[in-house]
Amino acid sequence: MTKYLKLLRVEQWVKNLFVFAPLFFSGNIMEMDLLVKSIFAFIIFSITASSIYIINDYSDIESDRKHPEKRNRPLASGAISKSQAKFILGFLLLVNIILLFLSVDFFQQNLWKFIAIIGFYFMMNLAYTFKLKHVAIVDVCIIAIGFVLRVLAGGYTTGILISQWAILLTFVLALVLAIGKRRGELINAQISGRTRKALDGYNVQFADIALSISCALAIVCYLMFTLSPEVQQRFHPRVFYTVFFVVFAFLRYLQQTLVYNKTESPTKIIYKDRYIQVTLVLWLAAFLLQIYFKK
Repeated sequence: MTKYLKLLRVEQWVKNLFVFAPLFFSGNIMEMDLLVKSIFAFIIFSITASSIYIINDYSDIESDRKHPEKRNRPLASGAISKSQAKFILGFLLLVNIILLFLSVDFFQQNLWKFIAIIGFYFMMNLAYTFKLKHVAIVDVCIIAIGFVLRVLAGGYTTGILISQWAILLTFVLALVLAIGKRRGELINAQISGRTRKALDGYNVQFADIALSISCALAIVCYLMFTLSPEVQQRFHPRVFYTVFFVVFAFLRYLQQTLVYNKTESPTKIIYKDRYIQVTLVLWLAAFLLQIYFKK
């Protein structure tokens, strides 16, 4: 069972929690009807993402076998055969079609917008898998756009409007994740050899600068989001003070990356670093208080 979960990269489904962002930040997380719609969208997005992961692993079997970590992936290691992977891929696509068909009355007028988001996400990632992941800068931007699409999907399914600052924040936050991952690959490449053509368009110095700029932009976007008129009116003006948690979290991440030279992807650092975890919990608690207990 474990090998199938690894093939689907279930641990990466955490990225699809961005689908819930519009519902959470609108203060309507307790609305059961909207919550169910967001869960439904999360499931469809997760299945779509897993389908892309299978296609990616299938196309990269040979190169993954030469990678110190990726060689342990189910397809590269031989734990799952190519024919099994094809069957699972076909099954996932069929399930997604059935779920979309069942959601005709569920999503109502926003169904076609949601389908367009899913379709664009799928096609964009196909292009990424077979070509664009080898093009420096374009590769990280595509990853960032993928996160924006998740947020837009959550907005369309619930009918909640998303502010421009929230969209920009999502994009630059995803850039931090993508550039941080590339930096880790660059460090590892110095030891074991380069594993991505796109790495030819990067070096550690550029990655450090790009990462610092992206973190700064994310902080600015979050600050402007909390100060925007609609957010100030919807929540308590004190929501502005949650920016302190955000600043600390980004500084801690930069410290782990630039000072202690951690080569893991940003998501792995978040899973391991207690300081960032505590900060995220405190930020979440503070934001919840401003949204749901603003009196």
